[in-house]
Amino acid sequence: MKVHVLRLDHRIGRDTRITTHVCLTARAFGADKVWLSGEEDTHLMDTVMDIVDRWGGNFHVEYVKNYLSLIKHWQSVGGRIVHLTMYGEQANEIIDEVKECGRDILIIVGGSKVPSKVYKNATWNVSVTNQPHSEVAALAVFQHLLMDGKEFNLDFEDPVFEIVPTLHGKNVNIHDENKHY
Repeated sequence: MKVHVLRLDHRIGRDTRITTHVCLTARAFGADKVWLSGEEDTHLMDTVMDIVDRWGGNFHVEYVKNYLSLIKHWQSVGGRIVHLTMYGEQANEIIDEVKECGRDILIIVGGSKVPSKVYKNATWNVSVTNQPHSEVAALAVFQHLLMDGKEFNLDFEDPVFEIVPTLHGKNVNIHDENKHY
């Protein structure tokens, strides 16, 4: 199952930090790609891809001008859509159904006001609590449930840097001393 994330309504300047965290969280928790809609932010996309170059993996970030066309295409090839919203069904109650669908998953993370057509086109409208909180937290919790905790043991191919878990201090392996960052 491939997992992609669609970040709706990115606004340069206002949303840069949150959108970057959406991308990094998606990657760290096993997503293959993030699609950005809203304002095209090549600087943000370059920053995320620079992190992928340093920390490894086969992750991509791409701009999509018309997010509804992406949603329709995703559906037309048999993919399923999870829209993260505080108004949806609780993630812990719906996660087995999502995992058992056997299809690629597009997780939609909102920006400003999410249009009703997103709710209507989602296979599942899913909440991680029914309280306002961060879309980054919702994405992390949902992906954690989707991965059954396997994100803790993901291998990211061809990293330059790799953290070695340690109780105290920082321990980082450098795999390519010729690259300078």
